[in-house]
Amino acid sequence: MKSNLCNPEKYPNLAKINWPADLRQLDKSELEAVCSELRAFLIESTSQCGGHFAAGLGTVELTVVLHYLFNTPTDKIVWDVGHQAYPHKVLTGRKEELVSIRQTDGLHPFPSRFESEYDCFGVGHSSTSISAALGMAVAAKARGDERRFVAVIGDGAMTAGMAFEALNHAADLDANLTVILNDNDMSISENVGGLNNYLAKVLSGKFYSSVKEGGKKVLQNMPTISEWAHRVEEHMKGMVLPGTLFEELGFNYIGPIDGHNIPTLLTTIENIKALKGPQLLHVVTRKGKGFEPAEKDPIKYHAVPVFNPQDKELPIVKKKLTYSNIFGKWLCDMASKDEHLMGITPAMREGSDLIAFSRQFPERYFDVGIAEQHAVTLAAGMACEGAKPVCAIYGSFLQRGYDQLIHDVALQNLDVLFAIDRGGLVGGDGATHHGSFDLSYLRCIPNMVIMTPSDEKECRLMLSTGYEYEGPAAVRYPRGAGTGIDAGESLDTIEIGRGIVRRSGEKVAILVFGSLLQTAALVADEINATLVDMRFVKPLDEDLILTLAESHEKLVTIEENAIAGGAGSSVAEFLSSKKVAMPVFHLGLPDRFVEHGDPSDLLSRCGLDKAGILASINK
Repeated sequence: MKSNLCNPEKYPNLAKINWPADLRQLDKSELEAVCSELRAFLIESTSQCGGHFAAGLGTVELTVVLHYLFNTPTDKIVWDVGHQAYPHKVLTGRKEELVSIRQTDGLHPFPSRFESEYDCFGVGHSSTSISAALGMAVAAKARGDERRFVAVIGDGAMTAGMAFEALNHAADLDANLTVILNDNDMSISENVGGLNNYLAKVLSGKFYSSVKEGGKKVLQNMPTISEWAHRVEEHMKGMVLPGTLFEELGFNYIGPIDGHNIPTLLTTIENIKALKGPQLLHVVTRKGKGFEPAEKDPIKYHAVPVFNPQDKELPIVKKKLTYSNIFGKWLCDMASKDEHLMGITPAMREGSDLIAFSRQFPERYFDVGIAEQHAVTLAAGMACEGAKPVCAIYGSFLQRGYDQLIHDVALQNLDVLFAIDRGGLVGGDGATHHGSFDLSYLRCIPNMVIMTPSDEKECRLMLSTGYEYEGPAAVRYPRGAGTGIDAGESLDTIEIGRGIVRRSGEKVAILVFGSLLQTAALVADEINATLVDMRFVKPLDEDLILTLAESHEKLVTIEENAIAGGAGSSVAEFLSSKKVAMPVFHLGLPDRFVEHGDPSDLLSRCGLDKAGILASINK
């Protein structure tokens, strides 16, 4: 889908820029106007299609300067936390397609190697940019290639251990790597100003670099004086610059500088280009820059629906309660009953709806940042001391803590409940965020209890069941609203490992794991099939499966998870172990990465809508 939003009358400078090469034809004095138009274009286009908003507005000047100074795509810019890359997409041949972003068959929501040669590394999760750019730089260095590699990492992404692992390794390799820390935390805005900008220019300049290196050579045979000089240098920099940590890791630290000041960005980054080895530039930006409501509330404007920028307020859309809301309410209710409950999230307070819990029980609320591995092992440690940790985490994010889930929780059979949000297809965020694999990777782990609620009431019952179970348990639920059924306020539990026959029929038994039960019910009614809400992926209701196998000609399993190794596979494995030979058909996500788009479109393409399920069964 293309638009004609970028017309020359409204955007005279931006309309002439289709590629970074066009941008580089401009005089430096023209870049301010380009940034102004680019920011206005982002506001206009994103308001018409929805999407990530505040982060991209904060990286406009940085993106323009990087593409202006570096010879992209020969030089490589690796983005982290990909929602800050909308300005990058606009400058790299995709401005007229921006209104299609996150929509079915539209632009990818994040940088994608399959979409553009300017997207040199795909990203959806965070904290990968430094490792990836370092790998590129090392490979280039081995060929004698002098290209430049730049990693742009958001401040939130620096909370993940992987970023520091990469920083630690980069110094040993002495590759030509530039890391730009895009710091959009308003708490350090007072550090930005003329003095810091001046210091950054000095520290990035050739004179300072040569004096620093020359001084080292002069003093290297005078260890006492050399050590004293180094300590004085670090002390002086430590007083005015927060870069001592990065210097100790082996980076030449520069900054912080104003990430919206184009002359400062141009001078500093131009100086950095002339330096060899690992460099770290600290820029301070403002989320939502140029759109006042987003500047005031960047969390609210992180991702937006279609809205009117003139209203200065997002539209109020009445929605049914989501599964996340059901979890958030349950968590507060259970915490009121049990003082041992601890709530943990890896930087997903809003997404997993821990807002009320964080306010009502601040001493029992733990946001660990983008650090899924730490979140899981933190929960394990809490359980060792008798606490009852509940780890709220997206299914695709739990993949990053898989080793900890196995070794630190399950192996020790610790009492941790995982509330796994975003199970199945999530829509516009695409393959990096779909919960496509969690049932497969969870069910192979010993000691785990795995539940898949079919509606909101079942979700609440299963959360209580998993919480009361003494051992590792997971409740896996989808994104968005469910059936609209009242979940109630009960903290009752259900019997572990027991499914429910929701409808009795003939010949075909449809075994459903999770929220596709309502769609499967329509199919069951049409073909007079037995409909079963399996509830538990592990342990399976083995007695029920054997009964169904005896009374039906074929079984059909349905799940919003990869077919390979999923819940359906467990049914077939069980029947095989009992030497029961009968047709078992598995419906689920195909053996490919499902792209972004409207959830209903995606389910249809995967054959998981009513028509697709019916066609598969009839075939």
